[in-house]
Amino acid sequence: MTKQKTSEILKILDREYGTVKEGFLHDHDWQLLIAIMLSAQSTDKQVDETLPALWKQFPSPESIADAPVEEIEHAIKSIGLYKMKAKNMKNCCAKILGEHDGKVPVSIEQLVELPGVGRKTATLFLADAYGIPGVTVDTHVFRISKRIGWAEGKNPVQVEQELMKVLPKEHWNRINFQLIYHGRSICTARKAHCERCVLEKWCEKKLYEKKSE
Repeated sequence: MTKQKTSEILKILDREYGTVKEGFLHDHDWQLLIAIMLSAQSTDKQVDETLPALWKQFPSPESIADAPVEEIEHAIKSIGLYKMKAKNMKNCCAKILGEHDGKVPVSIEQLVELPGVGRKTATLFLADAYGIPGVTVDTHVFRISKRIGWAEGKNPVQVEQELMKVLPKEHWNRINFQLIYHGRSICTARKAHCERCVLEKWCEKKLYEKKSE
């Protein structure tokens, strides 16, 4: 994969999916972190529909930390894995209050120590909250970046490091949502709709299949 081909692919992704992702409803950093936590294995639409009532019911991290977990579960019941997420929300807010003076930490090392916050969530939070460049690798990014030929890593951390070398830094923060949109609609895990794919020309998986025919 040459720099020129990478540049062409990135231009297409910018054109197809935009360069800025609309953020979740929030007034405070802790709300943004919770929203990103809720978005894991859920759609943005599900999260967007839940947040207004959630913030009204729980206006502070203290209110979440002190609430019975069943009450939090009921508030986010429409979101996937709501039982686990409710427990993580409560414990995460308690740790922010108890160990970080009520402020969300700004280092990825401290963020991933919070309950329910993995490397992907931490990277997205730092990018959305502070514009800190970072490549977030979820299942879509992992799958598509390997099909395109950007990465060969066997796990998300390895692919993250490879993408940071291949992609220009100004594109790190948006590659995640662009490939998520592409992975949900075109290059799905179950079936790749190559006939509708704007990236088919550069898909190494597709090229390999053609050579094997």
